[in-house]
Amino acid sequence: MTADGRAAAWLRLMPAVFVLIWSTGFIVARYGMPYAPPLKFLAVRYALSLLCFGLWVAATRVAWPERRAQWLHLAVTGILMQAGYLGGVWAAVKAGMGSGLIALLVGIQPVLTAVWMSMHGGTITKRQWAGLLLGFAGLVLVVSRKLGQGGEVNALTMGLAVFALLSITAGTLYQKRFVAPCDVRSASAVQLAAALVVTLPFALFETGAIVWNAAVVGSMAWAVLALSLGGASLLYMLIQRGTATAVTSLLYLVPPCTAVMAWLLFDEPITLVTLAGISLTAVGVSLVVRSAAPPS
Repeated sequence: MTADGRAAAWLRLMPAVFVLIWSTGFIVARYGMPYAPPLKFLAVRYALSLLCFGLWVAATRVAWPERRAQWLHLAVTGILMQAGYLGGVWAAVKAGMGSGLIALLVGIQPVLTAVWMSMHGGTITKRQWAGLLLGFAGLVLVVSRKLGQGGEVNALTMGLAVFALLSITAGTLYQKRFVAPCDVRSASAVQLAAALVVTLPFALFETGAIVWNAAVVGSMAWAVLALSLGGASLLYMLIQRGTATAVTSLLYLVPPCTAVMAWLLFDEPITLVTLAGISLTAVGVSLVVRSAAPPS
């Protein structure tokens, strides 16, 4: 296979690889959350990820963003999509919100993105709207078994969940609008540095310390190497290359994929309703992605 052929094949695989990696986020939380305050865990994750990206940038000598405005735009996206989104999700789960409900609430993002774009001159076709609504209906079916378990809804958990939802939606739209194409390694380093600066002061006020055991070490290693270096980098590249609506619609596939992983790892049951939700979600995402404009 030629270099162009390999590149084309990788571009086709990027969405699937991103969904698989991103879906492990709740698995990591399940392993590590009982032994670590959420913001302390995330602060260490950002610091280690920043170190890895810094070494990678130094070894490959890739270019850093040239203009100060570009550094600022990358910092804003890092604060929104790393500190805001992950901080809100992890803090909500730690405060008692179940993974099913937080997945459902954050799963509103593709619809929220489409509404924003349609209000600001973007073109969302009827087929894409149908796909968005089908995908969300499938998401509801997938997480329906976990809804209402433990009475996890209160002002704190709902506030954190909504904050996470607004953060990743705003971060996605901001990056697509303001961040110029640049190397994903140096861009990710800037984003992680900004996220660390914002998260660390809040982490210092958390009670409790990280209990370093096998579960936490394994969760941290996966969070750094797979989620930060892999998943976050792929999300950055997908947003740069595709439409915001098509990219965010991929997040509909995360809860179904997580449900399958939980079945394999934790023996959580998959019901006929779950399978129906997975199928409906896949159809919805297919409608959105195939109707999207070709990437620039």
